[in-house]
Amino acid sequence: MTVSLTGGCLCGAVRFTAEADDDGIVACHCTMCRRWSGHVWAAAGVTALRIEDERALRWYRSSGIGERGFCAECGSSLFWRGVRDGHAVEDDVEVSGGALDAPTGLRLSCHARVDFKGDYYAIADGVPQRTEGPAA
Repeated sequence: MTVSLTGGCLCGAVRFTAEADDDGIVACHCTMCRRWSGHVWAAAGVTALRIEDERALRWYRSSGIGERGFCAECGSSLFWRGVRDGHAVEDDVEVSGGALDAPTGLRLSCHARVDFKGDYYAIADGVPQRTEGPAA
């Protein structure tokens, strides 16, 4: 099943719509995602991402396999997208769960890269955990 999502940044300069499978939200605990998000990168994989106004959107190439989109006005962390052969892959995109307008109908489905989680918290919510997953 596919769900339609809308969302945006804190100041409203970047607004978007997207489609997502109802696979839920994946929380990545790797060091890079924690630094990017301020704690844990929780995101939904999406298709058909449409950004209404890209003037405030900036992309940062965080590694050889990924880049991260953020609002240049308010600094909100919004997107992750894959990179292959030095180019962005438009069909490999994640949207920050925190940027989504409620209700989403999505639930946290998995904790990824838990072997890199911060030492200041425990994961005790009963959601499946794995050591592999997004890392970029």
